[in-house]
Amino acid sequence: MDENKKKIAAAISAVTRYIQQEEEIIYTQPSPAAAHAPSVKLGLWGLSGRQAQMQMRNLMQMKAFHGARFMK
Repeated sequence: MDENKKKIAAAISAVTRYIQQEEEIIYTQPSPAAAHAPSVKLGLWGLSGRQAQMQMRNLMQMKAFHGARFMK
């Protein structure tokens, strides 16, 4: 009876240790998303172009919805 408890305790501790080792391996490996994250470059010409398009759209909407009175 006592030997059976020792075997069960040994099996449980072995499984627990195995799970801990697997978790340590997972946590020590770098995440694939962080390892291959591209560096973001700020394209000033693209930003300027998008801003100009938004401004032109805003002006056209003001003229279309509110008439020419806003454009003075």
